[in-house]
Amino acid sequence: MRKRIKSSLFATIFIFSLLSFVIFAIPLKAIQAQIMITPKQTTELRGVWLTNIDSDVLFNSDGLQKSLKQLKDLNFNTVYPTVWNWGYTLYPSQVADKSIGKSLDPTPGLQGRDMLKEVVTQGHKLGLKVIPWFEFGFMAPADSLLAKNHPQWLTNRRDGSKIVKEGTHDRVWLSPFRPDVQKFIQDLIVEIVSNYDIDGIQFDDHFGLPSELGYDPYTVTLYQQEHQGKKPPENFKDPEWVKWRADKITKFMRQVFFAIKASRKDCLVSVAPNPQRFSYQYYLADWQKWERMGLVEDLVLQIYRNDLTVFIQELEYPEVIAAKKHIPVSIGILSGLKNRSVPMQQINTQVQKVRDRQFAGVSFFFYETLWNMSQEKAADRKNGFQKMFPKPSKGEFRI
Repeated sequence: MRKRIKSSLFATIFIFSLLSFVIFAIPLKAIQAQIMITPKQTTELRGVWLTNIDSDVLFNSDGLQKSLKQLKDLNFNTVYPTVWNWGYTLYPSQVADKSIGKSLDPTPGLQGRDMLKEVVTQGHKLGLKVIPWFEFGFMAPADSLLAKNHPQWLTNRRDGSKIVKEGTHDRVWLSPFRPDVQKFIQDLIVEIVSNYDIDGIQFDDHFGLPSELGYDPYTVTLYQQEHQGKKPPENFKDPEWVKWRADKITKFMRQVFFAIKASRKDCLVSVAPNPQRFSYQYYLADWQKWERMGLVEDLVLQIYRNDLTVFIQELEYPEVIAAKKHIPVSIGILSGLKNRSVPMQQINTQVQKVRDRQFAGVSFFFYETLWNMSQEKAADRKNGFQKMFPKPSKGEFRI
């Protein structure tokens, strides 16, 4: 009887693996690994993003060390330091030096240092997981050296315009469909994975493309080659045009996933997107498909909502529940912005709603707003997090 059950189980795995291979063209062994070795979360993720915007945490070695110690003392266990932002790397990069002409972000506080090495070394001494955040993805400032040195890499709208506003900032986007752009981005990622003892690497919606873009000559020609000479639809929201571009980005995501694993098998591939509808329609980032294909091993869903009803609704969408059954899914909670203070009471309530639904944990955006940038007293904020995380998390996250 036991042998028949075992045979049936392996037959089921084989059939599912074969179907997955046909549908998604992923190597059979990788699919089997996703089915048979499901990641197990034995502790609550308690994370925070460390940024170089509206924050000084990364710009001073002593201050960084003290900040990491403070997080550990308050029983946080994971940090996401940004490593690719504003068209520069925040660590010394040979890849960036070759393509951009600068190996490191020129901000004075980063010179003569390897910030990422410091975070990894000090973080691990304290027992913190360190997962670098590849924040800007395919985005760059319009006046960056990257944009100036490689104008052919930029994509545009149907009318030829390239600038995309992000707040008051002018951004441009590299075309994720060009092989030379893909090589540059993948080389940066593999460089990080190969050279640092990191626990994982994280991407977000910027690993996609604003859906109004993609009308550059290279992408139009590529589309025509696959559509009997027909040009892309004038409406950038056309479902087939959206899907075609999203599928191309998914194909690259798959390529990057296996490049990471080839360099370091135990490097966790994490994605921190917006809810699926927004990511797909506005950034062509089909994370639901990535997760179903086994390309995402850890999901930190950004739900930055003040309305508690809306916040809860986002926790209960089918694709979120489906992912939660497959991989660890944590929730990104907004702890504040430069000009937007989020009260501790709201943070507490949202964390409790996440815990009530047995998600893998929470992560806060961003470090400076935990207690340094708030209308509430820093001591009160720290006390609030101490009550939220009264004891160190137990267990370990393994794949």
